[in-house]
Amino acid sequence: MKPDTIVLIHGFWVTPRSWEHWVARYQAQGYKVLAPAYPGFEVEVEALNADPSPIERVTVPQIIESLETLISGLDTPPILIGHSAGGVFTQILLDHGYGAAGVAINSAPTEGVKIIPLSQIRATFPVLRNPANRHKAVGLDYEHWRYAFTNTFPEDQARATYERYHIPASGHIFWGSALANIHPGKDDNWVNYHNDDRKPLLFIAGENDNLMPPKIQRSNAAHYKSPKTVTEVIEYPGRSHLMPAQDGWEEIADHALAWALDHS
Repeated sequence: MKPDTIVLIHGFWVTPRSWEHWVARYQAQGYKVLAPAYPGFEVEVEALNADPSPIERVTVPQIIESLETLISGLDTPPILIGHSAGGVFTQILLDHGYGAAGVAINSAPTEGVKIIPLSQIRATFPVLRNPANRHKAVGLDYEHWRYAFTNTFPEDQARATYERYHIPASGHIFWGSALANIHPGKDDNWVNYHNDDRKPLLFIAGENDNLMPPKIQRSNAAHYKSPKTVTEVIEYPGRSHLMPAQDGWEEIADHALAWALDHS
């Protein structure tokens, strides 16, 4: 039986609102579509910008537990599609035995992926420049958003996405991820790269993504060593990090779904 449910997992600096186009498109095709918020993120973007305390409190185990609880309540395993940090959570969920297939779009890396492009350092500088940010919710000003998320967008669209989607991100989680490769050992973003039972996984990379460039996606995919699993990478030219909201997003959405259905 083919999956009839799609779970869309958002990343950092945005909320489920960033999936609004995809939700409508998949629902129009008859799918049940769930775009869950992280625990405490169930309010609107404007509310989280006004009071970012839920962002400061959330942890990766809480996020994973909430997603696993949601998926466990479904009648059949869903297709999992995650963007950015949501790509990491998609990988973790697949490793834990959840989902029929997974797609990670411009994914943040799981533990052990040690490639750190210069563009990523620049894109994450607002968080990592100050160790005190480990205890804060850290937002991006528009210029950093433009560089990290929407560098190939027209100016008016880049500005509009910033106003509609941007929220601060957890300094605690981001610093923990950055340190995972310095002090490895089953950190929050750890997966078993030799898991023979993991369901198929596709990495979708944007050619011009400054935050999570294609070399990160390819390195992440190459870490998976089991010959019994399917792990593939596809790169789209001219795409920025915020691929789910960039012109031409329909092509990405349709390819992600078609691949997942073919491999589930």
